[in-house]
Amino acid sequence: MDATSSGQRRPNVVVILADDLGWGDLSCQGATQIHTPNIDELARRGMRFTDAHASSAVCTPSRYSLLTGDYPWRSPLKSGVLGGADPAIIAHDAPTLARDLRDRGYSTGAFGKWHLGLGWTWLDGSTPDAFTEGFVPDMQGSGRGIDYSAPFTGGPTALGFDRFFGIAGSLDMPPYCFLDQDHAVGAPLVEKKDLVSSQRPGLAAQGWRDDAVDTTVTEQAVAWIGEQRRAGQEFFAYIATAAPHRPCVPPAFVHGSTAAGQRGDAVFLVDWMVGRLMEALGDELERTLVVFTSDNGAPTMFTEDMLDADGGLTAHLPNGPWRGQKADAWEAGHRVPLIVAGAGSSAGVCDSLVSLLDIRATVRDVTESAAGTAVERSASGDAGGSPADHDDGESFAALLTGEQCAEPDRLLGHQAFDGTLVLRNGPIKAIYGTGSGGFSAPQGQPDDTGRGPGQLFDLSTDPVESDNIWSKRTTDAHAMIDTFEQRTGFTRGTR
Repeated sequence: MDATSSGQRRPNVVVILADDLGWGDLSCQGATQIHTPNIDELARRGMRFTDAHASSAVCTPSRYSLLTGDYPWRSPLKSGVLGGADPAIIAHDAPTLARDLRDRGYSTGAFGKWHLGLGWTWLDGSTPDAFTEGFVPDMQGSGRGIDYSAPFTGGPTALGFDRFFGIAGSLDMPPYCFLDQDHAVGAPLVEKKDLVSSQRPGLAAQGWRDDAVDTTVTEQAVAWIGEQRRAGQEFFAYIATAAPHRPCVPPAFVHGSTAAGQRGDAVFLVDWMVGRLMEALGDELERTLVVFTSDNGAPTMFTEDMLDADGGLTAHLPNGPWRGQKADAWEAGHRVPLIVAGAGSSAGVCDSLVSLLDIRATVRDVTESAAGTAVERSASGDAGGSPADHDDGESFAALLTGEQCAEPDRLLGHQAFDGTLVLRNGPIKAIYGTGSGGFSAPQGQPDDTGRGPGQLFDLSTDPVESDNIWSKRTTDAHAMIDTFEQRTGFTRGTR
């Protein structure tokens, strides 16, 4: 018997995932050039995690882990990100957060950026499959050969979401059109001419406006939440913003809202979206588990997005004090803001090590414990006992009350853009590669055999990762990857 049929109401769940929002982009985390009042209010109400990490320093693999609870290297995508025209990388029968909740009576909706691939049908009749040998993602793909009149497969509605409205990839990737359920809205048949900053050439729908994406997505999500509330239905809403990822094209009503240029105004747009969603929840806010986070750190290489009104660079540090930027193995690449408020949480700041890998397990625990029930698990620890469900994440539901700390010896993995493996064990961080693995110089080379050159830092004494002690503590680095392989089945030296 589920919670609804037994007369007990479980909390609603809202997960808001910003795109390329850095650890230092929020005023509740020290930003002075950007004010984020709605997100700050969430932080005031809930638990703010200071040592939270995406499982990858770039978009696609990070999102894969959040929705599946699995490490990104379990997917067909071993490094890099997908393009908007690439095939789906979540298996059609994979357990997901949306399936967990829908199977337990929740309505489920996804709104905004997907970027996990779709089963497009091409004009030649082919349907590329990421699970075939030799799959190579095409981040620069134009999608001009897709039959946009045909429905796509493998998207949100095939993976546990009842409702989907959004875009295929990042706002700099074709096709430039909205997607509704399993089809493109207004066939993208016009070549996009007004390419902004890093936008790739490709097709757009007639009348497409970059600056209307996030506002349109927000109104779709708000309307859906209102429908669920009026029906008295428990719901899960996943809202993935396009901002502040490039191109930074905030709508006119937020221009000049910050002293951090167009990108700062795009961060303010995300805060506006959070405010609209909180308004939509109304008196349901207190009994809704609200998770706010980002898919990875902020890029700092595009300084033109950060020019202030006088044409100078702002004093704003998007990633706070951390080394590097988006895509990097260093902290700024994968350390992200994470705030959890509402049902099952109390107000506070938590310094325990957590991951976006943990969201699925945490949501499962909070929603079931609120109803006085528990999710059955197999002997291996998998929810539902599915052999395909590795369930790499660990629930941090106990941390939300502030009464318990995470296990100090947790061994947690992340990865950089090029697939470089990163492991954390308490304050000790090992990078199995010689450079950033991402956008910062030197990029270096990955070496996940664990026996080549690498980097080791003690974040308790060296939080900015300036003193590489790999040569002094090579044995520790070897032990960490050996243990990680034993615990997870990670296969070394294959990428």
